[in-house]
Amino acid sequence: MTSTAPSDLPYLDAFAAASHDAWRAAVDKVLKGADFEKRLVGRSADGIRIEPLYPAASEPARALRAEAGRWHVAARLDHPLAEAARALALADLEGGADTLSISFAGAPAAHGYGLAADDVATLDAALHGVMLDLVQLRLDPAPQGRINALLLAALVEKRGHAPGGLSISFGLDPIGVFASRGSLSAPWPELGRRLAATIRTLKERGYAGPFVEADSRPYHEAGASEGQELGAVMATAVAYLRALEAQGMSLAEARDAIGFTLVADTDAFLTVAKLRAARLIWNRIQQACGLTPEPARIHAETAWRALTRRDPHVNLLRGTVAAFAAGIGGADSIAVQPFTAALGLADAFARRVARNTQLILLEESNLWRVADPAAGAGGFEALTQALCEKGWHAFQAIEREPGGEPGGIVAALAEGRLQQTLAAQRAARTKAIATRREPITGTSEFPNLREEAVAVLDVAPVGPDLRHSQGSLAERNQSELIRCFVGGAGRAEALAAPAAALRAPALPSLRLAAPFEALRDKADAQPRRPAVFLATLGPIADFTARAGFARNLFEAGGLAAPSGDGFARDGTTDLDALVGAFRASGAKLACLCGSDAAYAEEGAAAAEALVRAGATVWLAGRPGESEAALNKAGVASFIFAGCDAIETLTQAQAIANT
Repeated sequence: MTSTAPSDLPYLDAFAAASHDAWRAAVDKVLKGADFEKRLVGRSADGIRIEPLYPAASEPARALRAEAGRWHVAARLDHPLAEAARALALADLEGGADTLSISFAGAPAAHGYGLAADDVATLDAALHGVMLDLVQLRLDPAPQGRINALLLAALVEKRGHAPGGLSISFGLDPIGVFASRGSLSAPWPELGRRLAATIRTLKERGYAGPFVEADSRPYHEAGASEGQELGAVMATAVAYLRALEAQGMSLAEARDAIGFTLVADTDAFLTVAKLRAARLIWNRIQQACGLTPEPARIHAETAWRALTRRDPHVNLLRGTVAAFAAGIGGADSIAVQPFTAALGLADAFARRVARNTQLILLEESNLWRVADPAAGAGGFEALTQALCEKGWHAFQAIEREPGGEPGGIVAALAEGRLQQTLAAQRAARTKAIATRREPITGTSEFPNLREEAVAVLDVAPVGPDLRHSQGSLAERNQSELIRCFVGGAGRAEALAAPAAALRAPALPSLRLAAPFEALRDKADAQPRRPAVFLATLGPIADFTARAGFARNLFEAGGLAAPSGDGFARDGTTDLDALVGAFRASGAKLACLCGSDAAYAEEGAAAAEALVRAGATVWLAGRPGESEAALNKAGVASFIFAGCDAIETLTQAQAIANT
């Protein structure tokens, strides 16, 4: 913290240099005896300490992109119908996007939608008017990813483009699909052979790749911490290195075939550190392989699990924070989830807002003008190093899976061990969400019962393609398949024969807000919104804090909890007025709200009066020494900060709906 070097700003030398001890003394004075660790030190899901203050980094670890400058703005082509998909895609490109992520039907990232294109003609119609040589194209990992890649290559050939002049990421990720769906279409060695054959075919035609994608989204959506996400995605990349090397590729050639997709979440500091750590870990893996490190190619997408269906406009803030962090963290391209994505397929307005989020960060905030802007910042460097260690530990744990075929992450998934690890992490986060230690604005905190509906497209979800019969062209090599696709052949004709394949429990794709949303949906389905009567004690200044807490909690479960000016009279509570208001409300659940002094003086009497009037009585706050007396008077439960809100609201709905 202290420095003896001359200041670049000489007038600052007139002030005493700051020191950590002086800062800590000032903090302790403000805390007035409160626990420093509990008040000011946080912990990430991996247990990493989040300090309130960090010293300057002495030797920053540089995690640079291959090319400095603007990141690419990506939009998803995921409407099932070709013409509608085309219109949305052209609007995105005309509005500032320069990358299209094509999600075929069945792609996990499409979340029930996706382009239904089984032949080149349909794909051509979806991309009609899109100049393939002026944009970047990405294929989202999906079942039958090999066929999707060959269909796109056939479209390029049909249009007469030189593949070497195009920028296409082919998104082949059988491991990610295995994690999402719980099955592989063929034994792992056979999939490695097909993967290598597809890459060779595409490279022979002039494509530069990347061809394979190590995608962290399945693990993130299943509840992974930042370290677990890094471990899984690096283990996936190493599995592809091994598989391609086994098929005769050099390690350098295999390395160059791989790209990465990482999730940008709403914790900006951890997201920046995670992307930087990913680059450093990948460099270390390359060094261990005897390679001269090349920068990882990283595509970032804002977190699906962070999206909410309730008060969805708050998703605009989540997307902005995540996109900001991904840009600062050094993503090569970024996709922002439309703010209505959790409700259905986004319309043109939601897509425009999503891309404009990035354009503002690029054009008005100028985030792209500094390469690795987090370098040297003490907090970011410390978190980056900590995540490198956590990610490396998680990677090694996966790599310690039994040797032989398949080993590594494929074995970790097939044996269910990785699923168990993520389930434990998911349970811990679920508890933190339920107790609101991790609040969700607009859902678990500050809910809005009068929110306005938002528009989504009226499109039915598309079911996954479950066909498994062998097509007539299945035995053709990849180049012949491309020619057949150009000639009009369809997907079904190229399907390979069914084979005995690995099975595993599929990873769930979850959103953190879902438990609260289920309660809201249940409340909304009632003929009359369930309500809680807030039985306020004493003057308004005494009950406002706890009444606000109670209303916030109950409305998170869809229960109305109106509060007025109270029932104070001559310094006490008019119990007759309070009971009369309860009866008039029609509620069955009453919650006492007041100060500790009011609870001690009037709580028991108020509870008894409300019980006689037919109420189930709860109390806002911890009971302390008055618990026995309050219970005896009829208080059935207590609500307080840190209680299990999901369980509490479930019980409240059951009482209110009787």
